[in-house]
Amino acid sequence: MHSNSGKDMNLQLYCPNPKRYENQLLFRDMTALDWIDIIKRPGEQPFLIIEQGMLGLADANWPKVHPVYVDFQSGAVAHRRLYGGGAGQAVAKAVGLNKKKNLRILDATAGLGRDAFVMASLGAQVLMLERHRGVHLLLADGLYRLGFNGELGEIQQRLTLSYGSLSYGSLSYGSLSHESLSDAGQALEQFAPEVIYLDPMFPERVKSAKVKKEMAIFQELVGDDVDADALLAPALALAEFRVVVKRPKQAPHLAAQVPTTALIGKSSRFDIYSKKAIS
Repeated sequence: MHSNSGKDMNLQLYCPNPKRYENQLLFRDMTALDWIDIIKRPGEQPFLIIEQGMLGLADANWPKVHPVYVDFQSGAVAHRRLYGGGAGQAVAKAVGLNKKKNLRILDATAGLGRDAFVMASLGAQVLMLERHRGVHLLLADGLYRLGFNGELGEIQQRLTLSYGSLSYGSLSYGSLSHESLSDAGQALEQFAPEVIYLDPMFPERVKSAKVKKEMAIFQELVGDDVDADALLAPALALAEFRVVVKRPKQAPHLAAQVPTTALIGKSSRFDIYSKKAIS
């Protein structure tokens, strides 16, 4: 969920090898979008990049700094799935997966989808909502590639992606292309979320240089969540059981509203706004 929704500006796309077999289909799909500008060489601003059949996000430091991908199958996401502590980890306890395995959870600030994937891997049905068109494309590509992994196919079936924004007391949505309309309002109505998860972008210092570079690229594209406070009221109106807000440990409460309770970790906390007990 971001201040720069990506609705009004075209995004740049760079593909070093558009004729390579693994890139052809993705390159064709991207060029069909009228808000994607194909560039012959990277410039100063962040850009989408197609390499090895994957859609990534890069900036002027490419190729020295690797692109950011939505990758549900390896790296930190895979490590969390295998060794992260299962239903005992903080995000799982916060949303209530230690009480009910198959919760319907709306991740209303999907971002790179990492927490959504963890929740789905623990049995939740997760609807990911993302309003930045470029980030939505990255998520769609990550989900598409996940479908080729037979071992994780069951998790993919529990993840749904929609394009839109939960803010200012109403849901706004738009089209990613003229042919394909993503009606987030209808998707939400059918989904009927029991829990809503919010993790708005918040400027913070990160110790890991790798994480810092990755998040710097991401934040350069999408900006800060200047309207984050406006997410809480509609979330509370829509959720059946609770709303969970992930915040840096020292950050103020969202919309200056004190939560029912909080789970506090080393660097972050989960503010829990309870409506009724999970059953």
